[in-house]
Amino acid sequence: MAKPPPVKEKIVCVNRKARHDYIIEETYEAGLVLTGSEVKSLREGRANLKDSYARIDRGEAFLLNTHISHYSAAHHFNHDPTRTRKLLMHKREILRLMGKVQEKGLTLVPLRLYFKNGHAKVELALARGKKLYDKRSAIREREVRREMERAIRRH
Repeated sequence: MAKPPPVKEKIVCVNRKARHDYIIEETYEAGLVLTGSEVKSLREGRANLKDSYARIDRGEAFLLNTHISHYSAAHHFNHDPTRTRKLLMHKREILRLMGKVQEKGLTLVPLRLYFKNGHAKVELALARGKKLYDKRSAIREREVRREMERAIRRH
């Protein structure tokens, strides 16, 4: 039996602020409905997930406020950089997410945008917002870990 070909991933952009501002509970992979100029721009790595989020509306998932820059060679066929983009997910996943977002007060945050086997994908996280004291404790833990590593390196 032949082994399946390896999965090739090319990361376009990562939302680092999401891991700082949210507690990540679950992650999902979703496809994106894009125009040609958006795909070309993504392949050049010209995207930004800052302040973007996902919303479920009438049984469909959408990605909002994601900035994909204009593609210079597209001229008047260019896209709106922050337009709402439809996400491609299985119906049962969308229904499950819809229930969790409504009942528990969770939010859908994109973590990274990437190409997987030639298809544009977004990694969505079901996340809960961190309080200020959570952020402070995370920073404190990180600093303690760094100090311990420095002490180990010295001795």
